[in-house]
Amino acid sequence: MRIIAGSLRSRRLEAPKGLGTRPTSDRLRETLFNVLAPWIGGAAFWDLYAGSGAVGIEALSRGAALVEFVERDPEALKVLRGNLERLGLREGFRIHTATVGATLCKMQAAFKPGLDAIRGSEFDLVFLDPPWEAAEEYAATLGLLGGKAAGLLSEDAVVIVEHRRKQRLEDRYGLLERTRLLEQGDAALSFYAISRSSAPEID
Repeated sequence: MRIIAGSLRSRRLEAPKGLGTRPTSDRLRETLFNVLAPWIGGAAFWDLYAGSGAVGIEALSRGAALVEFVERDPEALKVLRGNLERLGLREGFRIHTATVGATLCKMQAAFKPGLDAIRGSEFDLVFLDPPWEAAEEYAATLGLLGGKAAGLLSEDAVVIVEHRRKQRLEDRYGLLERTRLLEQGDAALSFYAISRSSAPEID
């Protein structure tokens, strides 16, 4: 894997060994960040189920102000920390080693509206890529982001989900409404935003 663009362009990244972690391909990351290009500069970015950290590190390379990595697998954490160290990245990120659900609930419980927005604790961009086999993780995490943890999202936040192309996610999860679907090979990217109306679900 390599970093595609930005201050760390073309630098190499390691990936965890084995089949437990499935890194986002360079091609799919390029597609993702081509879409996010207008918003990535200065953004607060969440990389959930971070694995090697490739997506969050790409965000840092392209000018994100803060990246929060959430990963609990010991082997993946070792690779993530190694990638950050080799690239000389020592600030602008935090690593959470609890589950995604526990991390979101903990941050929401400690969230202070207004004050935390100033400190950058409201997130502009959220990327989640659970193991494809763990279908329950998609619904649980999107349910939290569209429900009791929605206060952690900025008003114009975009939530992006990488999933198997054949897996059909819901068009709405609480306050989150799907706005775009991109398919590439066996993978797909679903984009969600906070719904501004009580309109019915998209067909």
